[in-house]
Amino acid sequence: MGGTMVGLVKEQRGPGAVLKEVPVPICGEDEVLVKIKATSICGTDVHIYKWDAWADQTVLTPNVFGHEFAGIVVETGARATGVKIGDHVSAEGHIVCGICKACRTGNAHVCPNTKSFGITAPGCFAEYAVVKASNIIHNDATLPFEIACLQDPLGNAVQTVLSGDIVGKSVAIIGVGPIGLLAIKVARACGAGTIYAVDINANRLQMAMDMGADHGIHALETRTSEALLALTDGEGVEVVLEMSGSPQAIAEGFQAAAKAGRVSLLGIPTREVSLDVTNHIIFKGLRVEGITGRKMYDSWYQMKGLLNQKRIDLASVITHRFTLDHYEEAFRLMAEGQCGKIVFNH
Repeated sequence: MGGTMVGLVKEQRGPGAVLKEVPVPICGEDEVLVKIKATSICGTDVHIYKWDAWADQTVLTPNVFGHEFAGIVVETGARATGVKIGDHVSAEGHIVCGICKACRTGNAHVCPNTKSFGITAPGCFAEYAVVKASNIIHNDATLPFEIACLQDPLGNAVQTVLSGDIVGKSVAIIGVGPIGLLAIKVARACGAGTIYAVDINANRLQMAMDMGADHGIHALETRTSEALLALTDGEGVEVVLEMSGSPQAIAEGFQAAAKAGRVSLLGIPTREVSLDVTNHIIFKGLRVEGITGRKMYDSWYQMKGLLNQKRIDLASVITHRFTLDHYEEAFRLMAEGQCGKIVFNH
């Protein structure tokens, strides 16, 4: 296709980003070129924008970043199969090798050779993006772009919630940022029992209650483990979904977990976490799950079933809409936690 486009570029290995003209990416033989119609900001993008220790160790620069998108295919490579010009699409962001042991045993989401769209490979905060044809996810043409672009984070919530039994179980979601809010919707749709939302942000706790949480716990006003134990008659919570990445919150979650319960960890700590492994994991007989991305492609089919049958409604999770040139305000809101999902309309 050639030419130039406007993209949000992580140019320097430090805080911030630059909106600038960059070349339209070249579509390879096994790739497709997508005209981006909507993108959304992930917590990972905030790590990249703020440039913390994780970002410094992980992210390649200079690069267009962003990985949550929906758009329309405008060009296909000679060996790109299963997708055609005009298709409405999103994509799985993990670009894997397909031949390692993890990939061959149904665990491609932990492929050691992974490249990550928008993190270690060019992303979607731009007018166009190139994606491997094998990673393409087809969207119904009636699905609004701003909803379709939320499937990547929805997949994180789906994998976290459904990494173990959830039906009728008490569930604590620690950290009700955008993915935590999505997790509340998924947990309710999949038959969870009592849902407890935990955060240090009163605004997000109110959003969590609006999304369907049964109890909200402000972690700066009361100790999380004490509150959850009190609310469960001392038994603890059967399923703990940790989405904050706060070392203190993680420790509290393990302490609040019920015996023989499950703790699923999605939040990314930026430093080491100290835990009482003896009393809060081993002697409790806990099952601990590390969650990264989405199961490829189980999580996608699960969320498609939820979306297509309208078991979940994502519209209420979107609190702000911007054009890409207002990226500074958008990232400020994300960093302050004064929002749900933020969508860029392209």
